[in-house]
Amino acid sequence: MSTFSTSAPSSEESAINRLLAIMARLRDRNGGCPWDLEQTFATIAPHTIEEAYEVVEAIEDGDKDHLKDELGDLLFQVVFYAQMAREEGSFDFRDVVEAICDKMERRHPHVFGDRTVKDAAQQTVQWEAQKAEERRQEHVLGAPSALDGVSKTLPAQTRALKLQARAGRVGFDWPEAAQVLDKIEEELAEVRAEMVAGSGHDRLEDEVGDLLFACVNLARKLKVDPETALRRGNRKFERRFRHIETALAADGRTPSGATLEEMEQLWVAAKSLE
Repeated sequence: MSTFSTSAPSSEESAINRLLAIMARLRDRNGGCPWDLEQTFATIAPHTIEEAYEVVEAIEDGDKDHLKDELGDLLFQVVFYAQMAREEGSFDFRDVVEAICDKMERRHPHVFGDRTVKDAAQQTVQWEAQKAEERRQEHVLGAPSALDGVSKTLPAQTRALKLQARAGRVGFDWPEAAQVLDKIEEELAEVRAEMVAGSGHDRLEDEVGDLLFACVNLARKLKVDPETALRRGNRKFERRFRHIETALAADGRTPSGATLEEMEQLWVAAKSLE
């Protein structure tokens, strides 16, 4: 496996080499960090997901200093995986970098080759076509599916969006957003019917899943990212509920000691302030 050259490194290379050296030291069996030495690919994976979400949070907060720190934490995750892979002889950090460089050049032939694109929309089409061709070449057994490559470990909402988009590219899609609204009403009626019938948990879970899947589809048709929309809804709820808590605290009370009607009035007041 390759290693970075130490001859006349640029400032970026010096910084990366320093980080790689720190990671190697942490994983050193002679005097390294006990916690870092105990980690595996599987134990680090949850931390990677958490760090990625913290990057998103810093972006949404508009906090560039925090974003810088969180990006560093996320980069450290990549370095951690690369160090463990290097120890077992699979690959190293430079292999990771070269792999993504090759992929970016391959998927941008209009920049690094002789193709041309007129706008971002056409580039998106070409990007997906290139990815589909790569999946086709990697497929060994059976016919390739339009849904190949959509990770099963993605959050369910994000995976639903990707599955729908993939199916839509081959024509399995509602032409208009209004038709998705009709589907949502149909799924909602089915949830209501199961509730009235006193159905068990599995049936309710199944129908609620269909309803949520349809809601994600509506967001997609309206060109709204459902994850972003739901995070925005979460922030709105938190902001308004905290208003309820603050208003009640001014009278020496808490939500648990208030009626639902009282809290609903304060909720409406919070909405009016916005």
